[in-house]
Amino acid sequence: MSILIDKNTRVLTQGITGKTGMFHTKMSQAYANGPNCYVAGVNPKKPGESFEGIPIFATVKEAREKTGANASVIYVPPPFAAAAIDEAVEAGIELVICITEGIPVRDMIRTRYKMQGSKTILVGPNCPGVITPDELKIGIMPGHIHKKGRIGVVSRSGTLTYEAVGQLMELGLGQSSCVGIGGDPVNGLKHIDVMKMFNDDPATEAVIMVGEIGGSDEEECARWIKANMKKPVVGFIAGVTAPPGKRMGHAGAIISGGKGTAQEKLAVMESCGIKVTMNPAEMGRTLKSVLK
Repeated sequence: MSILIDKNTRVLTQGITGKTGMFHTKMSQAYANGPNCYVAGVNPKKPGESFEGIPIFATVKEAREKTGANASVIYVPPPFAAAAIDEAVEAGIELVICITEGIPVRDMIRTRYKMQGSKTILVGPNCPGVITPDELKIGIMPGHIHKKGRIGVVSRSGTLTYEAVGQLMELGLGQSSCVGIGGDPVNGLKHIDVMKMFNDDPATEAVIMVGEIGGSDEEECARWIKANMKKPVVGFIAGVTAPPGKRMGHAGAIISGGKGTAQEKLAVMESCGIKVTMNPAEMGRTLKSVLK
């Protein structure tokens, strides 16, 4: 099993004919079950054309009706990306993964408001995407660094997602699923949403949770973990004091009113039973130490 995506997911790319969309669609299509899973692209100016054998449609609705696509990945430029999310939601797409960064906050506030009551799950924006190793990847993460296993990874930082995976691989630990939720202030899935999925996933044995300074999402998730989580969790917060060259995180992660500091988040996480590390280079070894 896995969470969010697997070999049965059918993906359409919004922005498939742009430079970024073409590159990452090609890379994702070449990964594992990608040839079967990538079924459509959308560009209102190029219907009837194709890219790497993937048919292009004028609208998401048409692409969904013709191909059965149930997931969308968005590489549309920032000024139009929120509208692309709206279109996918209105077409009934079950999972929308928005890679685009730099979307105006006002646009995302409007889009999240429109999404109220819909059944669509949004991942991102400004995220690396989601991968179920050896099955399917949707996004920009390098597929070759992943291998199927039993460790879940959820992170606000794309760079630290790859760092965590790389460390797990050095220790011979594969991943069940890896979810980059993005670091924007207005986004879709939060840590707590993904943690609930990992808790219910029999293929996941333990989880690495990477947060960032700003907001209170990590603290909320930590309290839920204390009350509900059946599996060990290791935590790290980007922005905490770390060895030279290892301090990472989104520039958009903002501390407000003295709240949301790395130290505050780590203290709450530790008090909730999460095994925390102050050093990003120790995420893998810390995870291995909590395995039964």
